[in-house]
Amino acid sequence: MADPVALGALMLDAALGWPHSLYRRIGHPVGCFARLIDGCETRWNRPERSFAVRRALGIVTVLMLVLSSGGLAWMLARLAAQVPGGLAWTALALFAWPGLAQRSLFDHVRPVAIALETGDLPAARIAVSAIVGRDTAALEECGVARAGIESLAESFCDGVVAPLFWLLVLGLPGIWVYKAINTADSLIGHYEQRWRAFGWAAARTDDLLNIIPARLSGLLLCVAGGGGWRILLRDARNHASPNAGWPEAAMAGALRVRLAGPVSYDGHVHAKPWIGGEGLDAIAGDVGRALAIYRRACILLWLIAAVVAWLS
Repeated sequence: MADPVALGALMLDAALGWPHSLYRRIGHPVGCFARLIDGCETRWNRPERSFAVRRALGIVTVLMLVLSSGGLAWMLARLAAQVPGGLAWTALALFAWPGLAQRSLFDHVRPVAIALETGDLPAARIAVSAIVGRDTAALEECGVARAGIESLAESFCDGVVAPLFWLLVLGLPGIWVYKAINTADSLIGHYEQRWRAFGWAAARTDDLLNIIPARLSGLLLCVAGGGGWRILLRDARNHASPNAGWPEAAMAGALRVRLAGPVSYDGHVHAKPWIGGEGLDAIAGDVGRALAIYRRACILLWLIAAVVAWLS
């Protein structure tokens, strides 16, 4: 077998996640990206500047992220190549490990499932508020379950499939450039007036980098869930994002529930279309079922990583 960098990174992430003790001491690598993005946004995204100037400065910010994250990852890859004894892949796996979030995603969604299954709706609202941006204080059981499942499905792409895909395609620079762009999209890639110009490049670049991973995520979730193909093909485009609808539609179809629909942000209801429209409302047990599908989909990724290592 060739160097199993991706498989090793997946195993490290599944076993350890990103330990709280490590986070308290040094934070997480994406925090460096966030500080750079915040600094650029504070200095450059000023309302007195024209739309065109703010868009251009947003493009410069994305280029800075690509060059800094890709350049540092390239240097780390060169450093790892110096490890003797044919063990360079272990160093590469260590450097790639923090870019994956399979364990972290499971650990964040599992408390939602536990709280709902024990009938503790207030605790479920608190748990789901940590992973979604919508208003959660008044959500009923089905709303909490739906929010948790949607976050799990969408983050399966952003946090697991996409970084692994770019690791396999472009090596260490690939995974860290993706993480930098995805972080930028989450911070500034919004449609609100403040970010529409400055965050345009981050949002469009993130869309581009997720085209293949999002569709692969949908395929994996349907395979892991034993169905959902019809809803995937019919409703994947019922989402404002060109990519997020694919894993969400796959999960909705596999669970036979409806996701998306009307949702409230900052007290304002947004009339989003349903995904899996004829399905039932999600209930407490559906979050646990979604986690089971997610685990099986992650195992499929392990198999893909092993096959790629074997063939490379």
